[in-house]
Amino acid sequence: MGNLKKDLDIKLIALDMDGTLLNNNGQVSSANRDAIRAAQEKGVYVVLSTGRSLLTVREHADDLELTSYLVTVNGSEIWDEKREIVERNIVNSEHIQWMWDLSKQHNTNFWAINTEKTWHNEMPEDLHKHNWLKFGFTIEDDATRELVLKELTARSEFELTNSTLKNIEVNAAGIHKARGLSVVCSKIGIDMQNVMACGDSRNDLMMIKEAGLGVAMGNAQDVVKEAADWITTSNEEDGVAKAIQKWVLD
Repeated sequence: MGNLKKDLDIKLIALDMDGTLLNNNGQVSSANRDAIRAAQEKGVYVVLSTGRSLLTVREHADDLELTSYLVTVNGSEIWDEKREIVERNIVNSEHIQWMWDLSKQHNTNFWAINTEKTWHNEMPEDLHKHNWLKFGFTIEDDATRELVLKELTARSEFELTNSTLKNIEVNAAGIHKARGLSVVCSKIGIDMQNVMACGDSRNDLMMIKEAGLGVAMGNAQDVVKEAADWITTSNEEDGVAKAIQKWVLD
């Protein structure tokens, strides 16, 4: 890492939200807020890159006065600075039906995001009338989770990640945060080498690997820490602010 900084030209900061930008109370600390403001004042793009949908991202983006793109639902949607859709990647409703049936078969909790709302442990009367972006399983029991993951993997039709050790997140094959960020980079005329990406879970893994600088949170899953170029402090200890200060502002 000694020679890494002088070779870096960070023009875009990509931030996961839960477990990264947000503390355990779902809030942005004043230190993180100040660092983001300082980065934007320096001309660096700050992009929220999250598993959440726009419905629960917009408030934070507006509150932080972000003036850039948003990558939501793990890359299923990309939004411009006016919060208008740039790209949308749908999960086939037949696949959603199959996953819902799988969750019932294994008696798991689930959630599903379509273009209108997030559904928790219930589904609309005719799910085939909706455009779906992601399906998620929350499974406390390790053996059951492994079984479900095995069935999902066998289909070879999905992008499989997680946002906690107890869940499985399912997007359309090839759809992930790194791909969403590469679209954003092409729109604003920079390279993924100009990106610093911060995250804590498997749904951050691809962007941490493909960014010029991949930063794992102190509270990150081990697999994320192993893939990262640098590890900051936890989301409870202003880890995002410390990363921005070290790699962008100093």
